[in-house]
Amino acid sequence: MEPSLDRIAALVDALGEPHRGYPVVHLTGTNGKTSTARMVDALLTEVGLRTGRYTSPHLQRATERINLDNRPLSPERYVQIYRDVIPFVELIDAKRGDGPAMSKFEVLTAMAFAAFADAPVEAGVVEVGLGGRWDATNVVDGAVAVITPIGLDHAEYLGTDILGIAREKAGIIKPGSVAVLAAQDRAVAQVLIERAAEVGAQVAREGAEFGVRERELAVGGQRLELQGLSGRYDDIFLPLHGEHQASNAAIALAAAEALLGAGPAQPLDPDAVRAAFAKVISPGRLERLRNAPTVLTDAAHNPHGARALAAALVSEFRFTRLVAVIGVMRDKDARGLLTELEPAVHEVVITANSSPRAMGPDELAAIAVEVFGADRVSVEPMLGQAVEQAVELAEEGGDSGVGVIITGSVVTAGEARTLFGREPA
Repeated sequence: MEPSLDRIAALVDALGEPHRGYPVVHLTGTNGKTSTARMVDALLTEVGLRTGRYTSPHLQRATERINLDNRPLSPERYVQIYRDVIPFVELIDAKRGDGPAMSKFEVLTAMAFAAFADAPVEAGVVEVGLGGRWDATNVVDGAVAVITPIGLDHAEYLGTDILGIAREKAGIIKPGSVAVLAAQDRAVAQVLIERAAEVGAQVAREGAEFGVRERELAVGGQRLELQGLSGRYDDIFLPLHGEHQASNAAIALAAAEALLGAGPAQPLDPDAVRAAFAKVISPGRLERLRNAPTVLTDAAHNPHGARALAAALVSEFRFTRLVAVIGVMRDKDARGLLTELEPAVHEVVITANSSPRAMGPDELAAIAVEVFGADRVSVEPMLGQAVEQAVELAEEGGDSGVGVIITGSVVTAGEARTLFGREPA
């Protein structure tokens, strides 16, 4: 990859600037982007806007990445948009000289913008693919820039300097926008605020201008009271698990308020806010795939995400015995991920997903043995058999209070959904 917006800028220019016809909520961060994007989309839809949402990566099918009205494009429409865009891609590539050809992500990004313009949508919700400043999505000038918690991931591209990562992600904050910032480490927050000041953006910070006021567990999720930019919203049911999802909800609320211009004198309709959150789904994010025993899947793929997952498993499920099925990518911090999960699970079954980037089961198992001890680690290279083995191990603890969590990668979570017959969403 080459850090440049020249190719994508040339492509969207050739397409007639389809990214300019609607206001955009632009999201970056290390974790929580897709869940937050889904919540923003739900809120904007509930107040009557036609929306387009672009997220990545997908869990099961590429069409999941481009959504209109909270629904993935049909395969037929996806192919048609590709056919409309590809002649322009070929024109740009023909002029590249010694430079790289357009990447898959650049093409997908242009497809999303074209789909949104053609619909047409009244608002776009666009998730960064990688980083921020040089990401193909950053040809948009987001009216609202959302930055979820920043940690370490994609080290091979972004490095391990967290302040450098923060500067890259801060690149989505544009002049005159509203920057909606999740709670961050102090030094990271300073980097983001400095960028906002540099470009004259307004700042809304979790824990100051907005946040979670109250949170209690509820059957199938949690009940929240949120402080938004325009006031308090109570009795919100969110059908997702984990304190991190409550935080995502507060961020999404602030982002929607900022886009819509809501303020103390004109708050969002509380009933619309409640209805939107009650409808939110986030596939592959602590999603229940089966009962008796409980089988869950989660797309945690870095230590930051694994820490949030472990906290939710301990605080919200009360398992007496929990077995994890884990398959990770070889470019991820497997040791860090396993270390964060270790206190929450009793045993692990190491496996691999079907991606060519997957870490080999034996290599991952060697790391797992160092973290968990040999007596808590099993290896089963095929995901389906690994899940069966994990269920058997869990049921050794009795009939109640036992479960399985399938995690370690977005691909692993997606293949778990397919294994259990879940449709892409």
